[in-house]
Amino acid sequence: MFTTELIQQLPKSDLHLHLDGSLRLDSLIEMAKSSKVDLPSYTEEGLREEVFKESYRDLGEYLHGFMYTCSVLRSLENLERVSYELAKDNQQEGVFYIEVRFAPQLLIDLKGVTMEGSLTAVNRGLERATKEFNQQKSVVSGEMPPFNYGIIVCAMRMFSSAFSPYYTKFFSLHHYSDSIDVIKMGAVELARAAIKIRDEKGIPIVGFDLAGQEDGYPAEDFKKAYALVHKNFMHKTVHAGEAYGAESIFQAITELYADRIGHCYYLFDTDKITDTHIVDKEKYVSDLASYIAEKRITVELCLTSNMQTNPAIKKISDHSFKEMLKQNVSITICTDNRLVSNTTVTKEIELAVNNFTITPKILRNLIVYGFKRSFYPGNYRDKRIYTRKILNYYDKIARKHQIDIE
Repeated sequence: MFTTELIQQLPKSDLHLHLDGSLRLDSLIEMAKSSKVDLPSYTEEGLREEVFKESYRDLGEYLHGFMYTCSVLRSLENLERVSYELAKDNQQEGVFYIEVRFAPQLLIDLKGVTMEGSLTAVNRGLERATKEFNQQKSVVSGEMPPFNYGIIVCAMRMFSSAFSPYYTKFFSLHHYSDSIDVIKMGAVELARAAIKIRDEKGIPIVGFDLAGQEDGYPAEDFKKAYALVHKNFMHKTVHAGEAYGAESIFQAITELYADRIGHCYYLFDTDKITDTHIVDKEKYVSDLASYIAEKRITVELCLTSNMQTNPAIKKISDHSFKEMLKQNVSITICTDNRLVSNTTVTKEIELAVNNFTITPKILRNLIVYGFKRSFYPGNYRDKRIYTRKILNYYDKIARKHQIDIE
């Protein structure tokens, strides 16, 4: 029913898209050579075999490739280039809206790449690709919707002085503070910077995220940073339920005001609940899932990434996506890392429709949530108008392929 051709033509979004995990492989090789960054191989085949694999032993192996991508991205020229290319790659497969996220503090180089500089470079690349796309006759005439984007900044749940030149300096300035206090201060500093750069420079920083090692670094530790962005009208998303359980998701919602949750894989796993005060674990999970569904707190689902990083998922049918659908949770299908997971939005949707019970109505909802629950860089009226254009275009493509949209 849902052919690859249809899925490619349908208007799509990607709300969970890490810049440093989504480079073109040939560009990585070229930039590594010009930036004098050592790679284990300088061929695409070699890197696919050594680093960016089809499957990984564990999360550690999955994350290994980021040491290479982050190294080449400590350059304003390279940041602009990969942002431009990422937008173009999405446009090629019918993705009309993306929210590109990255951790500026990982990429700051004290020799020239600043917080503002990194965000400006990323915006320049995305803006250039957007202008080129939206100058097409089909877009100008209204036959096809325009492309748009937002930027999400990621605070790190855990970092050490070795993570980047910025963090080396940051730790040295807070030499007498405990590591966890330095980490929390880093998140607050990023929050302040994101608000100021958004407001003073007009860069579409639409959201704030918390990424990195979840277990051992609870969401509630970052209340101060999230309170800052919350009080300054910035949207919030949180990586939660990826390696830790329902309590992490609960904290993301109640302590960090999360509008969306990244991954949310362990939402229904009672074995992951460790709080001894929670006596009826089944009820706790049921109530939490019901609250998420009712409040339309959208889950950013990344199927391939979850399969690659979580050894507990033996086969795709074991994924909690099935239960999320059953509980009527708001879900949008995302890639996470296009390079590291060797995927696209089209591939992720194909994985969903080929392995779960997805009707035309469910597919339409999954895709539409990616626009309705986006952190769109405009006012609410503009967002509604844009989403209506997407819906009309979706229905036109569906009818062309004789897909029932009722």
